[in-house]
Amino acid sequence: MTNNNSPIPASNSSNKSSSAPSLKSLIPFGAFLGIFLGTGIVLTLQGADFAFYQLPASIAIIPAILLAIYMGKETVNEQINQFIAGAGHQNIITMCIIYLLAGAFAAVAKATGSVDASVQLGLSLFPDYFLLPGLFLVAAFLATAMGTSMGTIAAIAPIALGFVESADIDASLIAGCIISGAIFGDNLSIISDTTIASTRSQGAQMKDKFRVNFKFAVPAALICLALLAANGVTISHVASQELDVIGFLPYIVILALALSGMNVFMVLIIGIVLAAVIGMLNNDYQLATWVSDINKGFASMQDIFILSLFIGGLSELIKRQGGLSALTASIERLTLKLSPHNKKRAAGIGIGALAFCCNFFTANNTVSIIVTGETAKGLAQDGELSPAHSASMLDIFACINQGLLPYGAQALLLGATLKISPLDVVANAYYPMILFFVASFAFWRITRK
Repeated sequence: MTNNNSPIPASNSSNKSSSAPSLKSLIPFGAFLGIFLGTGIVLTLQGADFAFYQLPASIAIIPAILLAIYMGKETVNEQINQFIAGAGHQNIITMCIIYLLAGAFAAVAKATGSVDASVQLGLSLFPDYFLLPGLFLVAAFLATAMGTSMGTIAAIAPIALGFVESADIDASLIAGCIISGAIFGDNLSIISDTTIASTRSQGAQMKDKFRVNFKFAVPAALICLALLAANGVTISHVASQELDVIGFLPYIVILALALSGMNVFMVLIIGIVLAAVIGMLNNDYQLATWVSDINKGFASMQDIFILSLFIGGLSELIKRQGGLSALTASIERLTLKLSPHNKKRAAGIGIGALAFCCNFFTANNTVSIIVTGETAKGLAQDGELSPAHSASMLDIFACINQGLLPYGAQALLLGATLKISPLDVVANAYYPMILFFVASFAFWRITRK
C-alpha cells in the first residue's frame, strides 16, 4: 500500500511539537500501560482465566487520554480538536477499514469451511514421521493466509488434542509446534493486523515489508523445521473428513493478489466474495448467512478498531506536548552508545527494543506496534532506515515477544485446549527463540558499512 504520510499525527500544523521535548509528557502512556498491566497481574493472582484480556485495552486507555488532556497547556477544546484530528488521520482510518475487511474475510472463510479444509488438506500431505514439522507448516500456512495466530490456534488445537489423547506424546511439544507456526504466519501475513499496523505506521509498502520479513523469517523457520524433524517423533493421523481441495482456494488467491501489488482493499473484498461463492457452491451457504458473517467479522475487530482511533488521538496529544520527540531523542542516545558509528544499526536496535519491551507490558503485539509506531518512524528517519526495514523490525520483535509470553493469548489458549501450563507451551516455542537470534544477526550484517 502506498503511504506518504506519518502514521499517527493530526492536523496540518502537527508536524512539529507545540511544546519543548519532555519525557514528562509520556506519563499518560505510562498510565495506560500501568492500568493494563496492573489489572492483568491482579486478576492473575486471583486465578482469573485470560487475566490480561479481561480489561480491554480500548477501555484501559481512556484514563490515559483524560490525563493527557489534563496535562496539556492549551484549552480543553483545542486539545479535543487535536485528539480528534489524530484519531481521524488518513492512515489511522485506512488501518481501521482494513481491520474490518480482514475480520470479515476470516469470519466468512471459517463459516464456509475453508479453514477446516485447509487444516485437513495440509495434514494429509505429511507422513506420520514428519507430522511435527507438518503441524508447524500447516499452522504457518494458515496463519499467513488468515492473518491471525489466534484463529490458527483455535482451528488446529482441537485436532492436536486428538494427537495427544491417542498417542504417547508430550503435549507441550505439540503446542510448541503450533504456536511457532502461528507466530511465523502472523508475522509474515499481508493481512495480519500486525502487518497492517506496522506498514501503515512506517509508511511502507506491504510487498516491500514482506520481502524484508521473508529474509529474516524463512531462515529461522528452516532451522526450526530441522530441529522438529530431528526430534524423531512419529504420530499416527487419519484425516477426519473428506478432503476439500477447493476449500483453501480463497487463501491462495488473496496471497497471490497481495504479493502482486494489488490494493489491499480489493484483495480482501475479492477474498470475501470468493470464499462466499465457494461456500454457496459446495456447502449450500446462504446469502443471508454471508451478510451475517460479514457483520460478525466486523464486530470481532471492534476492540482493535477503537483502540487504534484512541491511540491515534492520544499520540497526537503527547506529540504536541513534546513527549514523542523526547522519547525518540532518548532512545537515539542509548542506541548510539551500542553502535556509535552506525546510525542505521542504532535505529534498528531501538525499534526492535521498543516493540519487544512494549509487548511485554501489553501482551498484544498489535497494540505494542500501534503504541510505538510514531517513535519508531522518527528513529528510522533519523537513522536513514528504510520504511520496509522499520516496519519489519517492529513486527518481528513484537511477534517474537508475543510467542514467548506465558500470559499471552496464544499460550493461554493452547494451554487451556491441550490441558497443560502456558509455561510449558512457551518453553517449546522454538521458532520465536530462533527468530530472535536470526533476525538480530541478519540485521546486524545488512547494516554493515
